[in-house]
Amino acid sequence: MGHSTPALADASEDITLFRDMLLRCLDKEVLPHYDQWEKDGWMPKSAWLTLGAAGLLAPDMPEEYGAAGAPFEVSQMILEETCRVGVHSLSTALSVHSNIVAPYVNNLGTPEQKAMWLPKMITGEVIGSIGMTEPGAGSDLAGMRTTAVRQGDDYIINGSKTFITNGLHCGLLVLAAKTDPTLGAKGITLFLVDSSLPGFTKGKGIKKMGQHSNDTAELFFDNLRVPASAVLGEVNQGFVYLMQELPRERIGIGSQAIGACEGAMAMTADYVRQRKAFGQPVAQFQNTRFTLAELRAQLELTKAYWAHCVTRFKAGLMTTQEASILKLTSTELQVKLTHECLQLFGGYGYTEEYPISRFFTDARVQTIYAGTSEIMKEIIARGELGR
Repeated sequence: MGHSTPALADASEDITLFRDMLLRCLDKEVLPHYDQWEKDGWMPKSAWLTLGAAGLLAPDMPEEYGAAGAPFEVSQMILEETCRVGVHSLSTALSVHSNIVAPYVNNLGTPEQKAMWLPKMITGEVIGSIGMTEPGAGSDLAGMRTTAVRQGDDYIINGSKTFITNGLHCGLLVLAAKTDPTLGAKGITLFLVDSSLPGFTKGKGIKKMGQHSNDTAELFFDNLRVPASAVLGEVNQGFVYLMQELPRERIGIGSQAIGACEGAMAMTADYVRQRKAFGQPVAQFQNTRFTLAELRAQLELTKAYWAHCVTRFKAGLMTTQEASILKLTSTELQVKLTHECLQLFGGYGYTEEYPISRFFTDARVQTIYAGTSEIMKEIIARGELGR
């Protein structure tokens, strides 16, 4: 994702400026504490406020809400760079907050909703989450059981969500609920829910194999009363909105995958040049050289397709099939690449002392959330063959 790619040419100055700001902030405010956050399974709220003060939360939102009004590519650079330097938990937390929730509010919200939530999200005072996945419904949104029943000027919400990124920190939840259970996926409505309301309960943090400090939780709604003004967009149009917003989410995951791949490749190249076996650097063995050559070739192709998708997205032309191809190929490459790079570290790769082990475990969820690889293949096949 260098400046030479056509999609980034018009944003290169902004990217350089924001990248310098981001890397300074990460060096000073994040990297010295990140290992401890990972051990604690928790990123403190103060970190969000620091990132907000540095202008790094939802930077491409409109200036009228306190954001920088930066190009779309700046938001993607933040996701890429945070993964490249190895703070994957932070990157995923930012992806949900800045690359998913903020655009939902900005694209679908009323002027009142935007004025209420966006300024606080941009400062980090309010942290955003999205509530789609349920204990019994993941990629299959039609199986959603959380309901929202109209009662006068309010809706009464009952149900639960699980695997919610930023779930414990959550101040604003974009919640998907069934408002007409007879319509299946077409009876879903989105709500902007204030997590401080009575009836909104946060479960304990979910322990995961990777991305430990990205807090993930189950959320419960027991006769949670929200005003009708909390509806985001139109009633029963939630599924349509989810489909509209997924391309941006999947570009973001592609940005993360590319950043993580670049970070893993750099540390592996550095290691094999220094590590010796049988009297010569590991980098001199043909197996090492060919492995890294193949991975680099695949990564460059992925970056080129990512740039193509960004161009299409900005022109309003990107299809669900293209988004699915990007999500599938970039995340599967990330899992493969971190696996093969770890192998080149030998026994040291399996230790926590070397960050490649964290790159490996943090990568694994990328082929699962935001639509599994299997669902991506199904969507791509529908585009090719019809239903």
